[in-house]
Amino acid sequence: MKIALAQINCHIGNFEYNYKKITEKIQLAEKDSVDLIVFPELAITGYPPLDLLENNDFIDKSLAYLNKIAISCNKVSAIIGAPSRNEDSKGKPLFNSAFFLNKGKINKIFNKALLPNYDIFDEYRYFQPANDFTILDFNGHKIAVTICEDIWNLDNKTLYMSSPMEFLSKQNPDFVINIAASPFNFDQQAERKSILAKNAISYKLPVFYVNHVGAHTDLLFDGGSMILNDRGEITHEMKYFDEDFYIADLASVNKNKGAVVPFNGDENKELSSIPLSDEKIKLVYDGLLMGVKDYFKKSGFKKAILGLSGGLDSALVLVLAVKALGSGNVKALLMPGPFSSDHSINDAVELAENLKVSYDIVSINEHYELYNKSLKKYFENTRFDTTEENLQARIRADILMAYSNKFGYVLLNTSNKSEAAVGYSTMYGDMCGGLSVIGDVYKTDVFKLSHFINKEKEIIPENIINKPPSAELRPDQKDSDSLPEYGILDNILYYYIECQLSSTDIVKKGFNAETVNKVISLVNNSEYKRFQFPPVLRISPKSFGSGRRIPLVAKHDY
Repeated sequence: MKIALAQINCHIGNFEYNYKKITEKIQLAEKDSVDLIVFPELAITGYPPLDLLENNDFIDKSLAYLNKIAISCNKVSAIIGAPSRNEDSKGKPLFNSAFFLNKGKINKIFNKALLPNYDIFDEYRYFQPANDFTILDFNGHKIAVTICEDIWNLDNKTLYMSSPMEFLSKQNPDFVINIAASPFNFDQQAERKSILAKNAISYKLPVFYVNHVGAHTDLLFDGGSMILNDRGEITHEMKYFDEDFYIADLASVNKNKGAVVPFNGDENKELSSIPLSDEKIKLVYDGLLMGVKDYFKKSGFKKAILGLSGGLDSALVLVLAVKALGSGNVKALLMPGPFSSDHSINDAVELAENLKVSYDIVSINEHYELYNKSLKKYFENTRFDTTEENLQARIRADILMAYSNKFGYVLLNTSNKSEAAVGYSTMYGDMCGGLSVIGDVYKTDVFKLSHFINKEKEIIPENIINKPPSAELRPDQKDSDSLPEYGILDNILYYYIECQLSSTDIVKKGFNAETVNKVISLVNNSEYKRFQFPPVLRISPKSFGSGRRIPLVAKHDY
């Protein structure tokens, strides 16, 4: 029996686009005499469709395209993810389903039982969980068809009361198929492999796993579909951050020796550290590139603009934008102000020329002086403070948005996660943008990414990387004037945000109590700012956005 895994990049709600992509893969499988082709979870609609699922017309179109795809499944059968209606009068109106298409029609439907509603997931909002578990009989084989989370209820710390594989395993399946929409974060690949291997070993069954690839605004899907033998060894691993197609011979899967999967320590929540390892930095870089590329492609945008300050954050975002969109589609604005240093302007020019990016230099001095003159009588007898600093940031944002409106650019936000976490940013100033490219990347890892980019040749001028970080909004300003050194700050933030440790537990790790309490206070008091932040490309297990929901008016005293 020949089984094809189709790792595709779907577009949410673009049924015609998804239909063509799916049928192309079915035709490809047909040419190679494949018996069964497997597509990801909710491949018809794209994942996650969110409240589009509440639109009856959306569901009607999904089912109509599903039936069109079924017609093409005569020589090749398919398993594909799509929503199905719950015909029972009780419960949610939909199921998250895997459809078995065979002999030109929908032959059988398998529904997802375990519906995640943690972090970025909210499937229980839309779907009814399945409570019946049946095996697919096909070509003389018994197949356990599961959907993503259905195989994740293995460890001691389970989130659900039941395990679909426990029910399915009693029906003596020959192998497991799992269709998934498993989003990327820099720890997810290791955890995913561990879960798949544990299933293979626990039930002594091969596992065929098919994941989404591509970006949907903030969520990145890294692909990495794979096949594991009944010993839990990976016999084939598909591409990451790219579409892929692979045909396996079922008879040879268990005979093949594969890569052994090292298990994660399930009790250890702290899977990573700051800064990230070189291996994870490469994954983050590839993920961010895909995120920028797909955001523009799927939104119908072509051109990006950003403010290039001569600092490291904007330098990194410019490199990513050029790599993702091409230098001809990216514009940089250098906007020196009263406190900008000459070397910052020169560094920014050098980077733009290294990347062959069009740039303009637009001074904000005149605008800044006019604002100060207009406000002088109202601000009389007051000191220079963050008001004047923020004014410079907002002037720059106005200029960038004027370019955006006039020439059709999308403004890219250049704030990093460290700044966003502690509120070291200006609302309607440097917080502006259609997409936050590095808003889930701590400053320490911004340095790591920049060194990674310069590994073979100097693209980002070394002076940008080596000079002390500064917003240059007042004389001789440095980030360390207001914040702990990033090596300390980022670790405190990581323990508080990703690991969700208390201030007491963080202090026990060797950090100064006063510093920890100050940092946590800054994070808590900046929630209102992040509420108005652009969508952030998610690369960590706990990103700002839909995966971290904190009340704006909550009292934080823990």
